[in-house]
Amino acid sequence: MPTLHDFSATALDGRTQDLAEYEGKVVLVVNTASRCGLTPQLEGLEALHRELGPEGLVVAGFPCNQFARQEPGTSEEIGDFCSRNYGVTFPMFARIDVNGRGAHPLYRWLRSQTRSVTGSSIKWNFTKFLVGRDGRVLARYSPATEPAALAADIRVALAA
Repeated sequence: MPTLHDFSATALDGRTQDLAEYEGKVVLVVNTASRCGLTPQLEGLEALHRELGPEGLVVAGFPCNQFARQEPGTSEEIGDFCSRNYGVTFPMFARIDVNGRGAHPLYRWLRSQTRSVTGSSIKWNFTKFLVGRDGRVLARYSPATEPAALAADIRVALAA
């Protein structure tokens, strides 16, 4: 059965990153957008990254333009925006689709591992997936769930 470690993605700088690099880490995968009412969550995601990164947490941002076209920029524009406005230092990847025929394989897998009350598709920006050190999905969180509310679950995953 596949795990997070079986996938790769294109980083904002254009290089292919093998997600096996995160083996042994707890990963919080989030589809992001720069022009969304939830965009301020980037600040909370960065806070988690800074606080819990030394213990083994990786926050991984995957920009997506599928929801009201709220992420129209280039990789360079996305990176500049996130860094300048929210101090983002966690890994960000090139823009992807999370639903539909063109969905990134990682998101097809994430969706297959979880179902929300509205089904497996991603309904909006800032849907979050918590992945354990073994690369298996532990939990899925709604877009409205603030990053700080995940800290307890992340700590449990880090202790496992």
